[in-house]
Amino acid sequence: MVQVSTLLKEGDLNIPEEFQQRLDTLIQACHRHLPRVDEELIRRAFRVSYWAHRDHRRVTGEPYILHPLEVAFIVAEDISFDDVSVAAALLHDVVEDSDISLDFIREEFGETMGIIIDGLTKIQDVFTLRELGQAENVRKLMLSMAEDIRVILVKFADRLHNMRTIEALPPQKRLKIATETLELFAPLAHRFGLFKIKSELEDLSLKVLQPDEYYAIVRGLNESKKEREAYIQRFIEPLKQRLEEAGLEFDLYGRPKNIYSIYRKMKRQNKPLEEIYDLFAIRIVLKSSGRKGKEDCWRAYSIVTDLYKPLPERFRDFISVPKSNGYQSLHTTVLGPEGRKVEVQIRTQEMHEVAERGVAAHWRYKEGIEEPDPKMDQWLRWVREILENPKPDQATEFVKEFRLNLYDDEIYVFTPKGDVISLPQGATPVDFAFRVHTEVGLHCIGAKVNGKLVPLSYKLKSGDQVEIITSKKQTPNPDWMKFVVTQKARSHIRHWINEQRRKTIELGKELWEKRAQRLGLEVDERQLQRVAHRLKFPNLQQMFYEIGSGLFEVDELVRALRAGDGQQQESQSQALRLKYESFLDTAKETGQPALKIDGELHTDIVTTYASCCNPIPGDEVFGYVSRSGAIKIHRVNCKNAPYLLINHPDRIVPVEWSRQKDVQFLAALRVIGEDRVGIVSDITTVISKSLKTNIRSITVDSEDGVFEGTIVLYVSDLEHLRRVIERIKRIDGIYGVYRFEE
Repeated sequence: MVQVSTLLKEGDLNIPEEFQQRLDTLIQACHRHLPRVDEELIRRAFRVSYWAHRDHRRVTGEPYILHPLEVAFIVAEDISFDDVSVAAALLHDVVEDSDISLDFIREEFGETMGIIIDGLTKIQDVFTLRELGQAENVRKLMLSMAEDIRVILVKFADRLHNMRTIEALPPQKRLKIATETLELFAPLAHRFGLFKIKSELEDLSLKVLQPDEYYAIVRGLNESKKEREAYIQRFIEPLKQRLEEAGLEFDLYGRPKNIYSIYRKMKRQNKPLEEIYDLFAIRIVLKSSGRKGKEDCWRAYSIVTDLYKPLPERFRDFISVPKSNGYQSLHTTVLGPEGRKVEVQIRTQEMHEVAERGVAAHWRYKEGIEEPDPKMDQWLRWVREILENPKPDQATEFVKEFRLNLYDDEIYVFTPKGDVISLPQGATPVDFAFRVHTEVGLHCIGAKVNGKLVPLSYKLKSGDQVEIITSKKQTPNPDWMKFVVTQKARSHIRHWINEQRRKTIELGKELWEKRAQRLGLEVDERQLQRVAHRLKFPNLQQMFYEIGSGLFEVDELVRALRAGDGQQQESQSQALRLKYESFLDTAKETGQPALKIDGELHTDIVTTYASCCNPIPGDEVFGYVSRSGAIKIHRVNCKNAPYLLINHPDRIVPVEWSRQKDVQFLAALRVIGEDRVGIVSDITTVISKSLKTNIRSITVDSEDGVFEGTIVLYVSDLEHLRRVIERIKRIDGIYGVYRFEE
């Protein structure tokens, strides 16, 4: 980059006279159309662009520098925003197509230019790498990715020049680009109020996609051009005379219609070109305003309908009853000379300016969008006002506010097939999975974003491509509720949790009934309720739930039933409560945990490791005084932890790990990866030989090219387990390694 900087300062690029003249012409156009012009900025941008593209040629064979020059002309003459956007047009391809870096652009032209060029590069990547669908969401994606409005404006100009030179491309590529242009760029340009650009994009797209229809309309219009002009003149002359006699001040002109609009109307009405009545269309714009302006509109309407027979079914009064978006005008269709239909629109200059700036959001009618987007409407009104009357201070203010006024509460991400999905800000792969399909969300086990594995809690950004890894064995994790943001995800996870509780209750009841049958116990529901009450359960369902989840042993229920009147049971419970209350009191007084776990089961204090989460040294844990009096050690992220901590805070014992003895603990891992030959062997070799770790069991399943395995192994502590996980992740073809929760 030193070479470029030196050339910029010395001005020694030996630019051919042809290109220098084009640059001078561009600067003249900027002075005609822009409120102020920093000539040096534009000249420096041109020099960098010329140097970057000095050896490049377009598919047409022309020097590549002609493309950024033409894009800059479109920005200056047809968009007319500011000089920075013209400079950005000159630079828009340099980072993508040369070795000039974004850092150099920032250093040489400032942070603002860096943001614009970076945005243009990112948007180009979206269109280069993906087949796009869902046009409305893709348009919103473009807006959400652009941190500066000039990114979108330059992109319009870039696409327009590409469409003007599209004939040099192969047929398949022409079709793809023309389809994108018609579905994405033309409607968005219309929303921005760039009607000239919108119309040309539509016509050029039609020329590629439907060449026969395009040229048929062109021939038909050319053949009838003189006839149409003569007819409109015959229609206008008496009308103009009558309006002048009434003392009205007005402009009267034909209303142009582009080829694509004619094509759409022919298709929609299933009529040939000669039967499309609004090929004959005029507009009367009155120079009066306020109440008088409205009165003059009706006077003009009266003159038109006195002179020519109106078609009542074609009359629309948008002055007395404006459209909800503010559009005002009188529309009518009359029978002119020779009985031909002519469309007439009547409005004041003020109404005309509002309509032409697009405040009326005419685009929504054209695109058939039924539901309005108030945020988009308000924002686009501001855009159009600035594009129509650019003022330096206003433009600067708008650019600063651009990101604050549109879709800051939404992101737009891609599926692997290129479809675009909108999600709220803060959405995660789990939200995305449920948005794609409920089953995908329920069985989501991992995610790749832009080809890389990420945590399920990862916050997605606009433009991310998201791929969800699923497993039929996977079920929702209650911890997902901590980070999902969409209502659909939360609702389905909550439903699954409730359904699992119901199934756990049924399992607990089934375990009890089997044990009772095997022991020959005959116990009615009333007896069970009394025992449940004595054991401090609020109801039978809660007791069965704790049996089903492993928090309460069936044998404890049997012992409680056999205790008869419960005096012995109550005495034992009282003794246990006193014992553990002393532990808790000691903990409060000393500030130390009531129990230190050294890896061995205590004899004086009965401790067990909960099978629901298999804690190992290093895990953050707590103790839970079970109804039998034993302290069960749980991980704080155990699936049962929320229930225990919320519902039984009085039975929670603070514990911590002490210095470990030479004790091994069981841990289980879930491994997901590509189903290839030798992958299981690679995993077992890494664990047993490289890490000297004993494997207790391994089970493997595969489906649709995805391998899933559960490995139970012996580890000494959490750090040991982490080393195992990290080493397995390095094996070729492994998608993810997760600690098994059950």
